[in-house]
Amino acid sequence: MKKAFAKMLIVFAAALLIGAPQAAQASDLKGELEIFSWWAGDEGPALEALIDIYKKENPGVKVINATVTGGSGVNAQAVLKTRMLGGEPPDSFQVHAGQELIGTWVKADRMEDLTPLFKEQGWLNVFPEGLIKLIGTDKGIWSVPVNIHRSNVMWYIPANLKKWGVEPPKTWDDFLAIAPKLKAEGVVPLALAQNWTANHLWESVALASMGADNWDALWSGKLSFDSPEVVKAWELFGKVLQYTNSDAPSLSWQQATDMVVDGRAAFNIMGDWAAGYMSTTKKLVPGEGYGWIASPGTTGTFMFLADSFGLPKGAPHRANAIAWLKVLGSKQGSDAFNPLKGSISARKDSDLSKYNAYSQSAAKDWNSNRVVGSLAHGVAANDTFKNGFASIMEMFLKTKNPQAAAKACAQLAKKAGI
Repeated sequence: MKKAFAKMLIVFAAALLIGAPQAAQASDLKGELEIFSWWAGDEGPALEALIDIYKKENPGVKVINATVTGGSGVNAQAVLKTRMLGGEPPDSFQVHAGQELIGTWVKADRMEDLTPLFKEQGWLNVFPEGLIKLIGTDKGIWSVPVNIHRSNVMWYIPANLKKWGVEPPKTWDDFLAIAPKLKAEGVVPLALAQNWTANHLWESVALASMGADNWDALWSGKLSFDSPEVVKAWELFGKVLQYTNSDAPSLSWQQATDMVVDGRAAFNIMGDWAAGYMSTTKKLVPGEGYGWIASPGTTGTFMFLADSFGLPKGAPHRANAIAWLKVLGSKQGSDAFNPLKGSISARKDSDLSKYNAYSQSAAKDWNSNRVVGSLAHGVAANDTFKNGFASIMEMFLKTKNPQAAAKACAQLAKKAGI
């Protein structure tokens, strides 16, 4: 018996040494896991792909998918604030990587440092160094990125453009030249939706007007928000808005995308979750059923955002939340989630054969373009500025006054500590 047991140990050790594949072991974790996010509806399948992996690895855990609907997380973030301040945090919550988390909940000492987890999982070597700096401070790493999205993308339907005899505009001057023709034919030149999509459009217009260097200078405090460069960006934005739909405030981003798909509108500026929507929900083939270019005037620049999840202090089911973060940061989880979401993996070793033509092009641009951070999606500025900017946008949509908007932004920047 002893000899047989010893032989078994030797065989087992040899298997480990040569790297023989071992069957994945289900954990013995119990209880619940509450995942708080804004991924519902058309974005739900991508989240469910992650949850399916988690359930297989942790069959004893009951997953509570606590989604709060609302584009760009505007509603979810309001609910999260109430819970965090009330001492009732979820186990883990979705947040845009960057200042949206660091300038708010990390600053308030409400998050756990995930550096030990990053070291344990080897993530310091598979996530880009620049991204790790973005999600960290000199005191720790604060969230696990699950994707990379691009903000500055213009979407269109090739067959429709051919029918109307127009080309995708490479600059805003090009757009302003073809917009009257489209409008005369009863076509909305640029589809727009509720307030946050106006913020989203503004950052692409401002990036084109100011250039990447000045864009970065805004957020480092080296360029004032009431400078001539910023006033000029607001002026261009006002011209672009003349060619958007009047019912924008009543539409979701999906409905604005639908306007492009069904031919009521020619173009839409939206993040590449629109690619996930058109591919997964609308069943359109990228490059054939729908097309894309960098938003006018931003070719060679990748304005990015990243969805991530953190670990709040006092999480009710901490061990279960850590197991969730491990799924998010894994190659398996990343490559299950992102092809459905329309985003690319935050990891450097993702399997691009699993991604469609759009995502492969985005991955190429991510690795070669100048990268800047999104304002509308929490990278560039903290919540104080981002939330205040939404009010300034409401004002501008009514008054169309570039100088007043720029001056209000300068005052807001001072308040936000920029």
